[in-house]
Amino acid sequence: METNRQKKIGGVLQKDLAEILQRAAKDGNMSGTLISVTKVHVTSDLSVAKVFVSIFPHKNAEELIEGIRSNQPLIKHELSQRTKNQLRRVPDLNFYIDDSLEYIDKIDQSLKRSENPIDNPDLLDKRKKS
Repeated sequence: METNRQKKIGGVLQKDLAEILQRAAKDGNMSGTLISVTKVHVTSDLSVAKVFVSIFPHKNAEELIEGIRSNQPLIKHELSQRTKNQLRRVPDLNFYIDDSLEYIDKIDQSLKRSENPIDNPDLLDKRKKS
């Protein structure tokens, strides 16, 4: 259960990280790529933040998330510059791919076919836990 403080800090981090990543994608000549931060979970001691990133189109997601992870110190520095009046210390950032949109799309496509995944749940892939 997240406290109100954790939720507020997660919201601030989510908003600023989304702006940072979208500007980086625009500057990196990835004009057809949409990057959004879907959720930020902050630990109770505020030292670590799990950042869930949704990337569209999904074919470049693994490559982009590795690039984001390798540039994590630069992203953290820019985030600290943006939040210096709100946070004393920026938490360590761990980036993960949020595949919920892709999972929903697979369900939607399965429902449009003749075989119904509600009747036969084995038609859909099992969702990864993160």
